[in-house]
Amino acid sequence: MSTTKPTVLLVHGAFADAGSWSGVIAELQGYGIPVIAPPNPLRGLASDAAHIASVAAQIDGPVILVGHSYGGALITVAGAAENVVGLVYVAAYVPEEGESLGALQGRFPLAPLVSHLKEWTYPTPGGEPAVEVTIAEDAFPSVFAADVPAHVTRVLAAAQRPLAAAAFDEPAATAAWQTKPSWALVAGADEAINPEVQRFGAKRAGATVVELEGASHAVAVSQPKEVADLIRDAVRATA
Repeated sequence: MSTTKPTVLLVHGAFADAGSWSGVIAELQGYGIPVIAPPNPLRGLASDAAHIASVAAQIDGPVILVGHSYGGALITVAGAAENVVGLVYVAAYVPEEGESLGALQGRFPLAPLVSHLKEWTYPTPGGEPAVEVTIAEDAFPSVFAADVPAHVTRVLAAAQRPLAAAAFDEPAATAAWQTKPSWALVAGADEAINPEVQRFGAKRAGATVVELEGASHAVAVSQPKEVADLIRDAVRATA
């Protein structure tokens, strides 16, 4: 084990930004744990994971990657970086090598979020428009953040960041949980990712699992202490 306390690198998922980690960051800083939360491009699994891996590689000392939602797929791939010593999944996808999010999600009944996605287009370097998705604002509170105060969800819905639709079809190039220890928090009342998807991935990865029965997909916002405590467990186990 390293004698240096790991730095926690928080990776947000789709329909959110790094600000969604604010409560968790405050808790971790209160524990004296070094933490950063970089922006996630949300343009594709391979390119986004490469971005996160590059951030991790530039941190001196060991790193624990924490991924929420789609961010779980990114840490699964980026976690292969040499200085990554642990993975923490928060209401997240935990894919296998060669598996896409669409394939993983397709093993189970789809969550309500799927029927409330709104399509947009964005320009690409080649000139052809590509599709990205957000959650319809009127459905956002119920499917993403049912346990968050209404005045907060209105802001989150307005500020959500879109995910490139093609990201659901990209296979994970590797699965770092095969060689790195992992922890997982299952949001028991998640309407964005079926909790069964979360449980399946966590069990397959051999993760240490904590389940919060009434937690929504926005569990990092609604229950930051519980999320931070699981991350602290990972820090203690790898320090």
